[in-house]
Amino acid sequence: MDRFESQRIWVRRFAATDWRDLYAYLSLPATYRFEPGEPISEAEAQTLAAAREQDTAFWAVALKPGGPLIGHLYFSQSEPAEFLTWELGYIFNPAYHGQGYCTEACRLLLRHAFTTLHAHRVTAHCDPANPASWRVLEKLGMRREGHFQRHAFFRRNAAGEPLWHDGLAYGLLAEEFSG
Repeated sequence: MDRFESQRIWVRRFAATDWRDLYAYLSLPATYRFEPGEPISEAEAQTLAAAREQDTAFWAVALKPGGPLIGHLYFSQSEPAEFLTWELGYIFNPAYHGQGYCTEACRLLLRHAFTTLHAHRVTAHCDPANPASWRVLEKLGMRREGHFQRHAFFRRNAAGEPLWHDGLAYGLLAEEFSG
């Protein structure tokens, strides 16, 4: 299936023409506070949107009826495939934060995972310093399974030393999903 919908949003495959809306939030330094990477240029947004059009792990989230792309979801099967486990991630345009769009989009994708893909488990990770993210996961019914101390870094300080951050691990089993 290539598209899911609620009353307010579409969760659909990317199109190369999504590049302007993708640029609108991936060009903002604030987008990368809890994410790896740096703000992108318009040319990079064009390349990225075209690549995501071919990549089944990325899903565009757009307002209905024909509104802008407001964010995206990452949803990829983990190895080994026979474990039937997928990983969920998301980034949304800050202009649309706090309106329930991320939770709504993730719930649509989880329903697809558990009813169509017959997923056994879905996992997600976030920074404990990002309460908006872990609240989304908890609203989805995901269970906090671990708190990893200084387990990863996305940047380095002026001396080249890693700027470590903690991580939270979440999981949801098929029989726990109520959405």
